[in-house]
Amino acid sequence: MSRPRSNPLSYLSAQLDELKAKGTHFHLRVLDDQQAAVCSFDGRRVINLASNNYLGLTTHPKLREAALAATRKYGVGSGAVRTIAGTMRIHMELEEKIARFKNVEACVVFQSGFAANAGTVSAILGKDDFIISDALNHASIIDGARLSRAKILVFEHKNVAQAEEKLASVQDQPGKKLLISDGVFSMDGDIGPLPGLCGVAEKYGAIMMVDDAHSSGVLGRNGRGTIDHFGVHGRVDIQVGTLSKAIGALGGYVCGTRDLIDFLYHRARPFLFSTSHPPSVAATCLAALDVLESEPERIERLWDNTHYWKKELGLLGFDIGGKTTPVSETPITPILIGDGKLTMEFSRALFQEGVLGTGIAFPTVPEGKARIRTIVTATHTKEELQQALGVLKKVGKQMGIVA
Repeated sequence: MSRPRSNPLSYLSAQLDELKAKGTHFHLRVLDDQQAAVCSFDGRRVINLASNNYLGLTTHPKLREAALAATRKYGVGSGAVRTIAGTMRIHMELEEKIARFKNVEACVVFQSGFAANAGTVSAILGKDDFIISDALNHASIIDGARLSRAKILVFEHKNVAQAEEKLASVQDQPGKKLLISDGVFSMDGDIGPLPGLCGVAEKYGAIMMVDDAHSSGVLGRNGRGTIDHFGVHGRVDIQVGTLSKAIGALGGYVCGTRDLIDFLYHRARPFLFSTSHPPSVAATCLAALDVLESEPERIERLWDNTHYWKKELGLLGFDIGGKTTPVSETPITPILIGDGKLTMEFSRALFQEGVLGTGIAFPTVPEGKARIRTIVTATHTKEELQQALGVLKKVGKQMGIVA
């Protein structure tokens, strides 16, 4: 008689038990209706402060109609990867429209922002090259750097002088050099020092790359991003953006020269080995870009809500990155708690009182840096924000987070 087979994955259960003991284990919240400023998760109606839906475009009527029309005309899927039979005319229209919007020669759309970052960095560099990377760059940049097998030099967050020191230390080494930074950092909401970094890249002949995921639709003219915000057009060689946040749909993109995009068509593995977007998604993104141009008041409302939110959180005494003066310069406003277990307990208590503020702890952020990351949107009303502030004040006092 055969012996019972032992579970080779039992070590995962042990690690989950560790998370539970530390108080940082979580269950996925399930959205019952549409992604909106107020919606239902797990059967509870809550004010949603956890979404990347900056402009409320996930439910915009023009985007809904575009998706439905494309589905009726083209079906629900593309049926293949882009390089075989999956490049539809609507995919090319989207890439051309993004390129015009971003003021570059060409664009390629990926299945996600993560794939855009990881696929690009790993495609353009190899083991003899160097990557100079901000310490707080997104995980997709870090994974792309590792996949490239290039040598990675990390500089202190937003420290332009140290970035230059790192580049100077390898300037006589053979191999290409890539200087890379987030445009907006996703956990703290601060903006990368792009003018200084561009100057350093130019001085040492490095490739300059910016991940603009959280500034697409938020910063710059009509949401063109940090390159437009700082006026550094022509100084950033590779621009990465997302279609999954302010644009309201799904996907990522890379913008640059025609040769860069043609090369990525041939060598970026996520592009080569993933089925292309359903036509409904491409149509939705096209409609979203039209909305950015025709409804600038959405971005104005987003910033009005953002300034109000930061001011009121500071007045309540929450640590929003720099005690009562925020480090954040964007709609991302972290409420720093520090302890992972306390953060998760705070998040659960907020939810019970009608506010969704997701707790974020290690490994997403370093140990001791756990926080509730809040994001207000263009579609939150002042009354909803005031109600959320009241809940934060009440629960924060009960738990000793604020006085």
